Amino acid sequence: MRLLIVEDERDLNYALTKALRKEGYATDSAYDGEEALDLLKINDYDLVLLDLNLPKVDGLDVLRRLREEDMKTRVIILSARSEVDDRVVGLNLGANDYVIKPFDFKELEARIRTSLRMNYTSIPTKLVHGDITLDTNTKEVSVKGEVIDLTSKEFGLLEYLMVHKDRLISNYELFTHVWDGYVDDYTYTDTLKYHIHTLKKKLAKNTGVEYIINKRNQGYRLRSNDE
Repeated sequence: MRLLIVEDERDLNYALTKALRKEGYATDSAYDGEEALDLLKINDYDLVLLDLNLPKVDGLDVLRRLREEDMKTRVIILSARSEVDDRVVGLNLGANDYVIKPFDFKELEARIRTSLRMNYTSIPTKLVHGDITLDTNTKEVSVKGEVIDLTSKEFGLLEYLMVHKDRLISNYELFTHVWDGYVDDYTYTDTLKYHIHTLKKKLAKNTGVEYIINKRNQGYRLRSNDE
């Protein structure tokens, strides 16, 4: 899943970026409201962590302008403003959650997982497709009950495919929701192919089943249970 961290305190932004990448999230960073709006125009994010006291454009203005065009992207406000009225204003403008600084990272990460599940029709913490079980809480994947060791990128790819298992996912969409930063059209395809290849190999190790189907020049999807 791809997140945008909008926080002008650089040490906090860096710490969040490092911790969330360790948890397997693709993350971009913005340090003021203007930069955040620019990134939101060109990238598709699953969730935004949004500070309110931002330079150039206030966080509430960022939220307001985002919601004018996008009601889908989840937004969690991170703010030192602890008054009830501040929380009410943020939630009324379309935030999905409000976390008061200072906060515990484990709690924040749990709130992120909860918000992302709500974004995808309240999916359960355990995703199941055929013989594959993926636990979004423990970051554990098993095939026929046997746990397999995946890298963070392989886990991210499989999670996105399982969340959207009823449709074909384009190469571009799959890459941008799992990797950080901007997409270079000339280099990302080989990176994606490599990680898909290693993921398919691990999933098929004990079954011989090719769980991920590639449609040439179109994208990827999970093999349906009746194929």
